[in-house]
Amino acid sequence: MGHGTRTRRVRTAAVLLTATGLFAAGCTGAGTPRVPADDGRGQLHTSEPSASGQSRAADRPALLAVKIDNVRAARPQAGIDSADIVYAEQVEGGLSRLMAVFATRLPKTVGPVRSARESDLELLRQFDDPTLAFSGAQRKLMPLINRAPLDARTPEQASDAYFRGSDKASPHNLYVRPKRLMPTTPGAAALTTGFRYGAAPAGGTRDTSETVRYPAARFTFSWSESRRRWLVSMDGRPDTTSDGKRLAPATVVVQYVKVRPSAFHDFLGNNTPYTQTVGSGRAKVLRDGRAYDVNWKRPKATDGTEFTTKDGAPVNFAKGQVWVVFAKAS
Repeated sequence: MGHGTRTRRVRTAAVLLTATGLFAAGCTGAGTPRVPADDGRGQLHTSEPSASGQSRAADRPALLAVKIDNVRAARPQAGIDSADIVYAEQVEGGLSRLMAVFATRLPKTVGPVRSARESDLELLRQFDDPTLAFSGAQRKLMPLINRAPLDARTPEQASDAYFRGSDKASPHNLYVRPKRLMPTTPGAAALTTGFRYGAAPAGGTRDTSETVRYPAARFTFSWSESRRRWLVSMDGRPDTTSDGKRLAPATVVVQYVKVRPSAFHDFLGNNTPYTQTVGSGRAKVLRDGRAYDVNWKRPKATDGTEFTTKDGAPVNFAKGQVWVVFAKAS
């Protein structure tokens, strides 16, 4: 185990001792839903078997996850094209927010960086001691983040890694320099997602365009035969990076999940949705210009998500970037 990993685990354990009392006092006020005391999000883990029986090694390299602003004023964004995985979730007001996960490449700049949500902690438990870069969080949520087995890095904790750009108005202009948070690139071994890559499964239907709608946001993925990629549009507009590159994942997963009210609200009093990524359900996998109706399963938070055909065969993704868009199950 490297010195950096040991330091993060010692610091996280120390925070656990001080944050538990703060959490109990700060998140269970009158009229506020009580967060379960032992839901698995705040427990340290070192080595344990996953659903597939594989050991989760404590010295596996840690990866970087960055919370990305995704309202119109935040676009175009920087660095997302270098992410191995991009997760999209619904937030307050029916808007969307992204989490970009970096393991095999660390771009020069990523952003705009915005705040974390309670759902992120469950999603990130599949990774070993990840670093989470975010601008902050709702006051009552911060103790829960501090309890979680991750390295939380906000501008207050890593001021030299963040800067304000001049391209957009605040708060949509906060960026992070990943290499100031992680001196070395983690590598593919950090991607403990359960995803499989290889030849496409049999069957499927030809599909050249899919749209996922939230109450106040819209994602469209259009197949490009020449590029062999799905071109991303958001809210009806082609989505590009800040240097003009079209966002174009190799695989898109529309994963239907339970979305329920969380224990937290924004400053206007709007409830924050909780996207539940542990459990099972159905999904649609887009690859190679075809769509596959599949099942997903994630028995517990420390497991990755397995995708299988209706007869139980594993579903392979195309090699390259994967987008996972969480949609509310009907």
